[in-house]
Amino acid sequence: MDKVMSNKLVITLYVLPALLLILVLIYVPIILTGYYGLMKWDGIGEMSFIGLENYTKLLKDAEFWKSAFHSFLLAIFSAISLIGYLIISLILAGKIKGANFLRKIYLVPMLLSSVAIAQLWLKVYHPTNGLVNSLLISFGIDNPPAWLAEPNLVLSALFVPIIWQYAGFYILIYYAALKNIPESLIEAAKIDGANAFQIAYKIKVPLIAGVIKVTIVLAIVGSLKYFDLIYVMTGGGPNGSSEVMASYMYQKAFGTYDFGYGSAVGFFLLLICLVVTWLIRKLTATDEEIQY
Repeated sequence: MDKVMSNKLVITLYVLPALLLILVLIYVPIILTGYYGLMKWDGIGEMSFIGLENYTKLLKDAEFWKSAFHSFLLAIFSAISLIGYLIISLILAGKIKGANFLRKIYLVPMLLSSVAIAQLWLKVYHPTNGLVNSLLISFGIDNPPAWLAEPNLVLSALFVPIIWQYAGFYILIYYAALKNIPESLIEAAKIDGANAFQIAYKIKVPLIAGVIKVTIVLAIVGSLKYFDLIYVMTGGGPNGSSEVMASYMYQKAFGTYDFGYGSAVGFFLLLICLVVTWLIRKLTATDEEIQY
């Protein structure tokens, strides 16, 4: 077996199918998206080459930068929410009663599609008989806001279901990493007189720092390209108040049938995600890796 696996031809044959899939499903679409961004095209007729006109137009597009600002707000909010997920995971990993049941509850949103979650929260935010406004009315507030129709409130209202949707995913990752920490380290800290907070802050969190870095990248980059729930709930409205980069790209490509400009937006979004990922990796890079 070792002789076979040391054969470069055999290794190539094993790796080739995966490389072809990656090439066809990832790199070819990326190249085509960048190429279409150089064209004026309605998606059906002939394409005409216009060079970097779509990209220069993009840099001057106030609506795009407004959507980019909304995406970055979502990214910051998602990154901050990781602190809450980590705290919940630390509590669940602390052998509290009902931890198994609570883990299952947190995983429920992961079982639902984004469209189902969007429909659920549309009912929650309904201006007349929704859960939120019904509670506000019961507390004596006569004219509660229409959460998804108020330009100043819609973005904050959308952040709540987005954070709720991915809570179970990040809690599960943190919980698995925490349970992988040797129990002997925790017991040694207890013998030395460390309390629960000190064990969590000085032992557990540093030991899963690598996992935390990965989740930061996932949360921020995932937020920058987020689309589905926002599109179903508001379509980017009212008046662009909840537009994000991905929904703006969709609106340009499939709403106004300007596929060239939509492709330019998509390619620029890819570049932004790559730069942000590189920055996060540089800012969180450390020479020391904790071994246990």
